[in-house]
Amino acid sequence: MSNNRRDVLAKVTGKAIYANDIQMPGMVFCKVVRSTIASGRIRSIDTARAEQVPGVLRVFTAKDIPGIPNQPCDRPVICGDRVRYIGDAVALIAAETREQAEEAAALVQVEYEELPANFDPLRALDEDAPLIHEGGNTICCWKTQRGDVEEAFQHCDHILERDYVTSRVQHVCIETEAAVAYTDPVTNEVIVRCPVNSPFVIRKTVAETLGVPYTQVRVILATIGASFGGKNYDIAMASSRAALVSTLLGRPCKVWLTREESIMEGTKRHPIHAHYKVGFNDDGKLQAMQVRLVLDGGAYKSKTFPVTTRMAIEAAGPYIVPNIDTISTSVYTNNVYSDALRGFGSPQVDFCSESLMDEIAKELHMDPVELRKKNMLYEGCTSTTGQHMTNVTLDQCYEALDKAAQIQERRARIAAYNASHTGTKKGLGIAFLHRGESFGAAGQGIDTASGMIALQPDGSVTVASSIAEVGQGGPNMLVSVVHETLGVAREKIHVTPVDTGYLTDAGPTVATRGTVFSGGAVWKACLSVREKLTGYAEKRLGTRDVVFAEEKITDAKNPANSVALLEVIGDAFNNSDHLNSLGYFAAPPFNYDRSTGVGDAYWSWVYGAAAAEVTVDLKTGAVSVDDYFAVHDVGHALDMEEVKGQIRGGVAMGIGYALTEEVDLKEGRIRNLNLENYIVPTALDVPDQIHAIALEIPSEIGPLGAKGLGEPATCNVAPAIINAIDDACGKRIRELPANLERIVLGHSMSK
Repeated sequence: MSNNRRDVLAKVTGKAIYANDIQMPGMVFCKVVRSTIASGRIRSIDTARAEQVPGVLRVFTAKDIPGIPNQPCDRPVICGDRVRYIGDAVALIAAETREQAEEAAALVQVEYEELPANFDPLRALDEDAPLIHEGGNTICCWKTQRGDVEEAFQHCDHILERDYVTSRVQHVCIETEAAVAYTDPVTNEVIVRCPVNSPFVIRKTVAETLGVPYTQVRVILATIGASFGGKNYDIAMASSRAALVSTLLGRPCKVWLTREESIMEGTKRHPIHAHYKVGFNDDGKLQAMQVRLVLDGGAYKSKTFPVTTRMAIEAAGPYIVPNIDTISTSVYTNNVYSDALRGFGSPQVDFCSESLMDEIAKELHMDPVELRKKNMLYEGCTSTTGQHMTNVTLDQCYEALDKAAQIQERRARIAAYNASHTGTKKGLGIAFLHRGESFGAAGQGIDTASGMIALQPDGSVTVASSIAEVGQGGPNMLVSVVHETLGVAREKIHVTPVDTGYLTDAGPTVATRGTVFSGGAVWKACLSVREKLTGYAEKRLGTRDVVFAEEKITDAKNPANSVALLEVIGDAFNNSDHLNSLGYFAAPPFNYDRSTGVGDAYWSWVYGAAAAEVTVDLKTGAVSVDDYFAVHDVGHALDMEEVKGQIRGGVAMGIGYALTEEVDLKEGRIRNLNLENYIVPTALDVPDQIHAIALEIPSEIGPLGAKGLGEPATCNVAPAIINAIDDACGKRIRELPANLERIVLGHSMSK
């Protein structure tokens, strides 16, 4: 196992305790009664038949909530008088068994006054569109406007307009949402045990639902069966419902969603409609770009605001465009609501911009790689938002890709294959990547993290951080930070379980911020302790120029002059000193004009490049991804095997986004509520070998030079595959996914 990762053994042996594994004496089960219509007012709820089911303890409605059911435009724990999508909670059933609760839920009779509904995001802003929430159907609108686009268009040799559409997809964690709540008999705290990537957000939501102070609620992290950006608002609902029932009945309560419930209620990646108009010259240089994006936010707002922002900032891709006019608008509809899903908005616009670059290249009869190299960001250039770009490594990413994939030689082999085959054709697709780290300009004031360390007299270390282990190896990353900074052996470093009652807030484990922010906070705590230890070591070594490694502190200029770390720790404790430290990591203020989207959008960026080789069956439309190369600049690999695993997992997820995954909605009703017809890639659908290539070009910001990777690993996969399909058979897919019908029949938004 990689660097003795702590959670692996329990998971592979089945000993790990997930939320649905938790059993408690006297525990009751909660089932949600869901809206069967997409838009309407609740006139009455008849619970008489449900209450007669043996084992049913009580039926709860919104009037039973002692606190507040939701913040404005957020999904309610239980709907009061209005439902906004099929699946909204209208009542809760508490029973002795899950089967009894399910039986009773089916017997609740709800009378609705059905209201007009809108399922089309392109109609949401029409004057006659039904209002989803008071105040209008716009969730938010974000712009990036710099230069004079219309004037620039007048002087371009070419103008190209294209429309792109992306699908609504979901997280598909193997573990569905679950939570267990109970009251501690000694402290009277409400304890919630759940899988969540943002434990302090859950504490807030539960406390507001119960109408109690935050400190009366403790969230204890259960083992998490994946997240991918989920296990957030959905878990907030499960946790609040479990806590409500538990508190009012005085018994432990479990909420667990079936796969069908998880798909019906769970958040999805924002589908978008995009219109691109781009002006360029005969030499391939981009001159102007106008982009209009419409995001379907669904019935509630969730994290639509930062997703909308990111799309507006990144819509033009990793390229220099002197004149830009982007408007990114997210709207409410009566569809299931959207939220962050691995990429936080980047995968959608990466598909658009990287597809567009290939289309421009075809228009000019130019090599798509050469077109990208003519326009790509470089050190010291100015981005579309007007940001002065530093630490740009895109060129080095492509060089590494070319070296690994041997682009020209591979093209020659593909050409030879195509010349000798008629029923199948091969193609090669390229996609570049840049992505702002963490929340950026949209998260000013909230992009922070804290973490604590404590050195013990025996030389071991306790690390306290609320980073969530969602499969990415977060706690293992913290061990590496401490090990590399203080030289303590890995086996002597202990990361505490996540419990909001005892930890400070590291922020949500989303937006590829775990390594940079949670790792950065622990790193700063380590540096503080290291400084103190250096002072004590100086008395023994006669110098402050020292190296911490292998349980020793060594003179940097004279390796023979060293002292055991444990001895120096003893010196500190013998002087009645402490070796504890709280580290805090925060994004700096941004010089960014929100009205125009001009300025420093993110304080750091990550880069990558990818190549996909595919085979297309011309008769069936089936696409096989035969070979895939993914290069990512990770700054510093705290664990190289974890890094490569993260990249390979991201590619597998991106293949699903490109080829198969799509929530099938008709008038707000999801028609593929199980994995038998919501198609995710299996081991047979990914290449036998995914070439994961990590460049280590240290960051000036992250801990020990590390950069984020979780979301970038997925972001440019779909466009690489779509470009490869076009290269193979001349079918330009502009609507995801590139399923059999779209490839064979051409059912897309091609112009």
